[in-house]
Amino acid sequence: MQRIALCIEYDGSEFSGWQRLTRPGEPDRRNEPTVQSAVEDAVSSVAGARIDVVCAGRTDAGVHAAGQVVHFDSPVHRDPRGWTLGVTSRLPPAVCVRWCLPVEGDFHARFSARARRYSYRILNRPVRPALQRQYLSWERRSLDADAMHRAAQALLGENDFSAFRTVHCQAAHARREMQDIVVRRERDIVEVQVQANAFLHHMVRNIVGSLLMVGRGERDESWIGELLAGRDRTVAGPTAPAAGLVFLGPRYPAQWKLPAEVTL
Repeated sequence: MQRIALCIEYDGSEFSGWQRLTRPGEPDRRNEPTVQSAVEDAVSSVAGARIDVVCAGRTDAGVHAAGQVVHFDSPVHRDPRGWTLGVTSRLPPAVCVRWCLPVEGDFHARFSARARRYSYRILNRPVRPALQRQYLSWERRSLDADAMHRAAQALLGENDFSAFRTVHCQAAHARREMQDIVVRRERDIVEVQVQANAFLHHMVRNIVGSLLMVGRGERDESWIGELLAGRDRTVAGPTAPAAGLVFLGPRYPAQWKLPAEVTL
């Protein structure tokens, strides 16, 4: 068996998230296609055998990925170019393999990762978007990106993020290490970039929903820190729409010899 790592890019608009909704070998639920099922079907076709893949971080319905990393074990050998082109040719247009590398047998796409990065982009203008609308959230009221950035710094470090987890989150605990969070504006686009060791269900979108209230002047900058300390989801901001969220990818220690974009 050879262990292979793939970097997957996908537009999540037409998928019910990453995670497979049915058991291997069964068809997807009607009208509920998932990225995992599409990737596994394509990889299995190239391998000539049923293959299951493990991802670095599951994404929700409508969320995109620029650098999702997966691994799988294959009973057959193909060169990296063969995997990349062969799998991509069998994927729907909204999904592609960006690169492929053979890895050591103890590499694990999820458990070997030490960090994960997301970007959330908001079009901040009076008129909704026409172009790139599936990759942008929209806020018609003026946002103070500097205030949002200052407020967000209260989230840095290892904390209990219960105030920003969905009630459906199945994680054993809410403690996560927020390693970096930046809010910046470029013309009409306000972007929130976050990096943490791991994320809770809807954590990024719930953080953005609260930061938007600060950006609109509805809450003081200190409110984000108060939410974090209070650990009460019911008093935090609403969940921001999925469309603006992109999983930029995981980060691994240099020992795995992966491309620079996924290496710490």
